[in-house]
Amino acid sequence: MKVDKPTFDFAEISRQIDKAEGKDKPAVDKWNPEFCGDIDMHILRDGTWMYNGTPIGRPAMVNMFATVLWKEDDKYFLKTPVEKVGIKVDDVPFHFIHVESIEDGAGPSLCFISLTGDRVIASAENPIRVVTDVVSGEPSPYLTVRFGMEGLINRSVFYELVEKANEVLIEGVPHLVIQSAGEQFVLGRVD
Repeated sequence: MKVDKPTFDFAEISRQIDKAEGKDKPAVDKWNPEFCGDIDMHILRDGTWMYNGTPIGRPAMVNMFATVLWKEDDKYFLKTPVEKVGIKVDDVPFHFIHVESIEDGAGPSLCFISLTGDRVIASAENPIRVVTDVVSGEPSPYLTVRFGMEGLINRSVFYELVEKANEVLIEGVPHLVIQSAGEQFVLGRVD
């Protein structure tokens, strides 16, 4: 028996989201639609969103999809009130391209801005973590966004953080540490 691939009507998805939530960020954590199958959508490590092997050229469309992104275990989905479709993500779905220093209720903070327009303050709820590749020694810095999803902090933004960091001894070893919203985040060892 042949199983049809799920269809994905971009305009209809947009109407469903608007109808369910108005123009604010959708409450995808409250939606429980049935799984409809996988579609040929792919988020590359550099933050490029692909559909059927072609980059999605409309930033507004990508931004809309980012608002309905959902993660369960290690799988990613686009979720609306009536359907859930699987997509492929190379590393993490968000890509942070800018950081600015701000003052908020928790004191001096770092606000990260993603390719999809998300603004995330590094904090206890949205920590920074850095994974160092064991072979190349290259760091990959990540920031928690929402619903267990993370974003990759791009290299130039990471270098900005390194410039602002303080050297702190941790168990007798010097590390670079950055502060935001009353929290400290380790960027890596000083070698």
